[in-house]
Amino acid sequence: MPSPYRAIFKAPGTTSFSVAGFFGRMPLSMMGIGIVTMISQVTGRYGLAGALSATLAASAAVLGPLVSRLVDRHGQRRVLRPVTLVSLVAAAGLLVCVQQRAPDWTLFAFTAVIGCVPSVGAMTRARWAEIYRGDERRLHTAYSWESIVDEVCFIFGPILSIGLSTTWFPEAGPLFAGVFLTVGVFWLTSQRATEPVPHPQQGARTGSALRSPGLQVLALAFVATGAIFGSVDVVTVAFAEEQGHKAAASLVLAVYALGSGLAGAVFGLLHLKSEPSRRWLLGICAMAVSMIPLLLAGNLPLLAVALFVAGLSIAPTMVTTMALVEAHVPRTKLTEGMTWTGTGLAIGVALGSSAAGWVVDASGAEAGYVVPVVSGALAVAVGLLGHRRLRRPAPNREGQRERDDDSGVGQRQDGGQPVA
Repeated sequence: MPSPYRAIFKAPGTTSFSVAGFFGRMPLSMMGIGIVTMISQVTGRYGLAGALSATLAASAAVLGPLVSRLVDRHGQRRVLRPVTLVSLVAAAGLLVCVQQRAPDWTLFAFTAVIGCVPSVGAMTRARWAEIYRGDERRLHTAYSWESIVDEVCFIFGPILSIGLSTTWFPEAGPLFAGVFLTVGVFWLTSQRATEPVPHPQQGARTGSALRSPGLQVLALAFVATGAIFGSVDVVTVAFAEEQGHKAAASLVLAVYALGSGLAGAVFGLLHLKSEPSRRWLLGICAMAVSMIPLLLAGNLPLLAVALFVAGLSIAPTMVTTMALVEAHVPRTKLTEGMTWTGTGLAIGVALGSSAAGWVVDASGAEAGYVVPVVSGALAVAVGLLGHRRLRRPAPNREGQRERDDDSGVGQRQDGGQPVA
């Protein structure tokens, strides 16, 4: 492991919570695509499959920030364990309904409740921020590491989920997603030494982290970005089926994640001095442009190449996003702030997967790649319109006042140079 990555793991407990976080976020890449594969296997209806995947994403978008706000106020252990149990019970109900061919409304009801699953990625990033607050270089490397872990999950998650559902039984993918969630969350929350200190009084007084104008831009842009991800997943499964190799969809999507993971690994080794908001906007534009070649891919090998190239812009953009969230959100709201970007993604996944499912049913898989192209254009539009809000945190933002109050006239507690 290159030395910048070795350095961040010298702090006690970091390896353990990072591994637990890996298991805990596997469902992020397994559950949605597992539902799509399961429903398409059982019913052959991609419209229903996309709608259920959209329901899951929309539910997570609504419930995720609420769960994270409770975490900021009461701590990870007290909140994550009970909400995880609720999500697992709902997942079990969904699988039983599918197996018993229950009415469609029961599928939507249970899928909506699954959405209270915690944002494990936000929980681990909050732990890194607690450990390396004020050390921008190591925090940049830590966020890059977490993006690599995200992409490893997206490499292996779809392979496991689609592979299990197509070769074993249709419900196997979502079932194993629940197993990973259980292991990850309960292992993570058993590690008390690295758990961020809750802020019950501050959290109750200051309201939602979404009051930050910068966070509003990031969340809205990520709605369009999420539509890219959701539509690419659904259309790729349908495209692989049209080509007669449905199981190969997991490999093609893994190549997409591999491109992102490799880019994230290199990005974490860099010590960049350019303005984060400018890097973020460049990443959004690159992500949008990389969707265009998908329209020209007429077979699975060409599609895999196009998706690999498209993946190169994902992780660096995500890493920069986390840095911008940390700059624009008060630390008492950091977990919630990070979750709001995930909420934007979840809403986008809901819209993108639904739109893609409808387009595929109506016009075929190749036409479905119009959805990520349009979504990329919308992301660029939001980025251009909101870029000025991201250039620097507002002078009177709550986070800045808190740092001043904690450090004393803008000085860091460790005796370093002034931070403001």
